[in-house]
Amino acid sequence: MQAQVLEGGFADLPVDASHAFRAVMTAMARPGEIAAVSGALPPAPMSVAAGVVVLTLCDHETSIYLGSSHDTPQVRGWITFHTGAPFTNAQNAMFALGLWDALSLPNFPLGTSEYPDRSATVIVERERLSKEGAVLRGPGIKEQAQLSLPETQAFQTNAALFPLGLDFIFTCGDRLAALPRTTKVG
Repeated sequence: MQAQVLEGGFADLPVDASHAFRAVMTAMARPGEIAAVSGALPPAPMSVAAGVVVLTLCDHETSIYLGSSHDTPQVRGWITFHTGAPFTNAQNAMFALGLWDALSLPNFPLGTSEYPDRSATVIVERERLSKEGAVLRGPGIKEQAQLSLPETQAFQTNAALFPLGLDFIFTCGDRLAALPRTTKVG
């Protein structure tokens, strides 16, 4: 087994995990805000922030789909060693990870009327993450916020499905931002 698979997890698991969990939940509660995170050193092409999110939210009961951009033996090995999360196809994914163009949004679970929480959370790796671009409105946003999204139509369609729909976490380097399904994108 390669050393990089065994390394790169949280050094001080309880402390690092609690800080990371708070950062992810704060990002989800405040769409458009960008937070810096640390504690993970995953193999390329995963960013530090994507590694932190995976270490924080995934475990042996949460299936994960890897887009073609991130489906490498090193990434699979790292996720397996540090989280035990099983890999799956898009239709059964609780989490998905990859570049925007490598993810198949229409195939991810949107939840059901009885269980809207059984939808996928999509972790989208970005080359750029900034507080400019698409206008965001909704819960957790005082008036409006902005976030550099890969497009707007997919997020508008997603918000129209509420209470069903996907939740998104965008990562870039050591930064992350979130876009829950309740956010209206203009």
